[in-house]
Amino acid sequence: LNMLISKIKTITLAITGYDKHTFLGINNVVISDQGLSGQPLSGPDIGGFAGNATPRLFGRWMGVGALFPFSRGHSEAGTVDHEPWSFGEECEEVCRLALLRRYRLLPHIYTLFYVSHKKGTPVAAPLFFADPQDTELRKIETTFLLGPLLVCASTLPDKGAHECAHKLPNGIWLPFDFGDSHPDLPVLYLRGGAILPVGLPIQHVGEASLGDDLSLLVALDENGKAEGVLFEDAGDGYGFTQGDYLLTYYVAEVHSSVVSVKVLKTEGSLKRPKRNLNISILLGGGAMISSRGVDGEEVHFTMPSEFEVSSLVATSELDLKERLETIRPIPDMDEPSGQEGTELSKTLIVLKSGDWFLKIVPWIGGRIISMTHVPSDSQWLHSRIEIHGYEEYSGTEYRSAGCIEEYKIVRGHLEQSCVEESKVCLEGDIGGGLVLQRHISILTDNPKIVQIDSSIEARSVGPGSGGFSRLVCLRVRHTFTLLHPTEVVVAFTAINGSKQEISLDSGEVMLEGGLRPNGEWTLVDRCSGLSMVNRFDHRQVSKCLVHWGTSDLNMELWSDERPVSKDTPLRICHQYE
Repeated sequence: LNMLISKIKTITLAITGYDKHTFLGINNVVISDQGLSGQPLSGPDIGGFAGNATPRLFGRWMGVGALFPFSRGHSEAGTVDHEPWSFGEECEEVCRLALLRRYRLLPHIYTLFYVSHKKGTPVAAPLFFADPQDTELRKIETTFLLGPLLVCASTLPDKGAHECAHKLPNGIWLPFDFGDSHPDLPVLYLRGGAILPVGLPIQHVGEASLGDDLSLLVALDENGKAEGVLFEDAGDGYGFTQGDYLLTYYVAEVHSSVVSVKVLKTEGSLKRPKRNLNISILLGGGAMISSRGVDGEEVHFTMPSEFEVSSLVATSELDLKERLETIRPIPDMDEPSGQEGTELSKTLIVLKSGDWFLKIVPWIGGRIISMTHVPSDSQWLHSRIEIHGYEEYSGTEYRSAGCIEEYKIVRGHLEQSCVEESKVCLEGDIGGGLVLQRHISILTDNPKIVQIDSSIEARSVGPGSGGFSRLVCLRVRHTFTLLHPTEVVVAFTAINGSKQEISLDSGEVMLEGGLRPNGEWTLVDRCSGLSMVNRFDHRQVSKCLVHWGTSDLNMELWSDERPVSKDTPLRICHQYE
């Protein structure tokens, strides 16, 4: 186990996978849990890799993602532009504030990485890390820790972070901001007893130098004490391994209403730069008092009386309330809910009847991501939300149109939560006046069978084309998971009458002409004794493709490649049993 952990820790970067745009709360958990697993440098694709984020959702992604250990925006081809300015001025402003927060907190984040390097502690940690005995903290997905810094976000579309009731761990937790509070940005808290190093609001790290002013945010504990640490080095290279760094331990303490802040001890051979030191004592409610000195020298200033503290806190809370009321939140410009298909386009569809339990994702290609055979409790599809599983293309090219488009539900049992029925009809616009339509059903008269009827249809082909579309090919692609790859074969009788078995050693095989299956081929797992039969009309299928991966298998049905008109669609109808 120690060897495994040491190997994991050598990984430079761990991304969370190709997440969907709505996975904001889930990623808070994933990032912090990866920190507990020895992978401190991790982060998701801000805005979500798959699917189209809305302005408010993207802005909130950025507000949280800017504080993740690894912070980057990245999205799948075919989605809308995911640059901050693509979502309007309000979203762009939130993104600007979020990124400035990250730059201001870089001294703290950089220090957390050094401590993680030396001690193995996470950079980002789940909320329960602050109090493992409080089991209620384990349920919270909207909050995470950066050392003593607590980040609280909102995943409720109609409530900003300041309107949410955040459950805090035991102890003192004082809110603060950089004059940047916004309904769509997370709320920040500092744990009592902590000192947080903060830098300048720079535009890029190339602007920073060790001689820049340093700020310390101080949150005193119930005993009037606080401590913190700051790691500094050249910012590049490996000189720190030879001791070329400066590790400073700061302490603060109150004696007779006088706060003293000083350097307790240092490590490393790097000389302390001559720079100003700005110190702010957090009082609660966002209020603070500040003083100024020289870094390395002891700084003293007098605490206000209890009455003065109460007055400062009340004034600060009122100022924050008034400021938030004047800020226009990012408009939630999601798709209008006038059509049934649009309303449910981002709702997981569940088909459950007889022997089968299917999960379908209409918002990314209408793909089937799970196909569970209930009697054997076997899950056949190898899939992520945004790729693989059961998918269809409109061309011979891999992941051509139809694969990632958003599909509408045009017929089926419609509810505003999870859709559960035995059949559904989906339709996706694939451009050029064409749609890809898919009927998925568990047969009522034979509930052992899943039937899929797919077609590429012309709806509004231009008159200059004679009513015919571009060249298209209906390509049905299913990716099956293999528990015992070396014991699996694809067996069938070819049109020419020959018996065929294709195994892992065969690699990729394209079957054409008389070598095509005669309307049926079977995936057989000889180890488990399970098999999946796929039946189809061989007159609708011009090619069959088999492609083996290390733990998965693609079985594809290809139609002819030709133009279509309103009267001559391409169809493939097939069944699974």
